Amino acid sequence: MEASTRMLLSRAGRLVPRGQPILFSSSPSACNDTSAKQYRHNHSLALAGQASRRPYLPQSSTSTRSIQPDTHSRASSHSPMAPSSPTTPPRKKVTLHTIDALYRRNEPITMITAHDFPSAHVADQNGMDMVLVGDSLAMVALGMEDTSAVLEEEMLLHCRSVARGAPTAFLVGDLPMGSYEISPAQALTTAIRFIKHGRMHAVKLEGGAAMAPTVAAVVRAGIPVLAHVGLTPQRQNALGGFRVQGRTAAAALQVLADARAVEAAGAFAVVLEAVPAEVAAYVTRRIGIPTIGIGAGAGCSGQVLVQVDMSGNFPPGRFLPKFVKKYGDVWGEASRAIAQYRDEVKSRAYPAKEHTYPMKKEEVEEFERLTALLDDAEAKAEREFPES
Repeated sequence: MEASTRMLLSRAGRLVPRGQPILFSSSPSACNDTSAKQYRHNHSLALAGQASRRPYLPQSSTSTRSIQPDTHSRASSHSPMAPSSPTTPPRKKVTLHTIDALYRRNEPITMITAHDFPSAHVADQNGMDMVLVGDSLAMVALGMEDTSAVLEEEMLLHCRSVARGAPTAFLVGDLPMGSYEISPAQALTTAIRFIKHGRMHAVKLEGGAAMAPTVAAVVRAGIPVLAHVGLTPQRQNALGGFRVQGRTAAAALQVLADARAVEAAGAFAVVLEAVPAEVAAYVTRRIGIPTIGIGAGAGCSGQVLVQVDMSGNFPPGRFLPKFVKKYGDVWGEASRAIAQYRDEVKSRAYPAKEHTYPMKKEEVEEFERLTALLDDAEAKAEREFPES
């Protein structure tokens, strides 16, 4: 009896797991209130199953029927992006040797920030030589006031996301404030985590001559370092805010001295941020490693920008530094798309037929027949066993 009952329940759309009691009784009074409700439900399912015209056909574990592979595309809306575009030929992996070759033939080095898989994916697909997981993500991705608030664990999470999205570009992880300044040993420990856990190829740290011993310690361990002099945002409180550096002759000489110090310590390149173009060009000529400019003019070996800034992925009225050129309007396009989606959902224009999954006509008819039986059975069960 119990086996046949299970088959009926399965045919009606509900299979009672093995070992779970079937709440059937000669009278619902033998059950408590919760069990009585379950009894009425099971009883209606059994009635619907008995009324079904199709016999129950249990699937045998030894069935010889071949299982055909699913040749359809993934139905999930959360499928990962393709690793490469079918229309874009694959390019060779960018390494330190690639960066050095670009520098030697005086070809500008392109660098952009990314903070997650999509931003890394689009940067990599569009030929960026280097991708920086910058601590600027504190503001543009996490909504913080400045870069000093972001934590090491947060940076590592973003690094891993970027690494999955940019398999070709040379990846640099920005060491956050408080993770490297105490000692060279602390910096090395953090740098190792960025390589092992963050899946970066190099690390960036701020500071000039004062940080040269730290740069040297990390480089000696076999980890490439991108140095950063001029305006160092993590030290903006000590600098009196986000101010241009090197505007006086003495200050310009300090920028040069800092760049030379990190070069001597083994940095493979140095970021020059917010310094006059003349100073940056002179520094670039006088040192033997690439300079990556951000607000430092066209005389540098390469350029870097924050992707959110240059792509226009921000609301109107947001302050932009003078050196940022807005190449797109991602915010405007996203706003237009979301507004249209909102309107079409409200008007029921979306989803249209082409956005839904088909079902064979005979299966629809059978589904409607079975649900009608189920509705009738539930109504009958309610009449026979009303709630007390």
